[in-house]
Amino acid sequence: MAQAKSTNWRNLITITSIMVLVGAEVFGVAISAGWAIAGLFELGHIVGYVLMGLFSLLAVYFLVNLWQRCVAVEPLAE
Repeated sequence: MAQAKSTNWRNLITITSIMVLVGAEVFGVAISAGWAIAGLFELGHIVGYVLMGLFSLLAVYFLVNLWQRCVAVEPLAE
């Protein structure tokens, strides 16, 4: 019989902390970049929101990639 793997709480807390810190930074940059580009080129509010959304999708992709790399280095199960 295979035993259930236990959760490595130290690694989980470390990865969660990294994701919160980096996530706040990345989403802040994504939203401010969309706002700044729309304002700089006078593209209007709608285009600004679209740019913010597109950059946020890029941020989500970056965070998913970061999560996968973090879990590869710091495994969550022992």
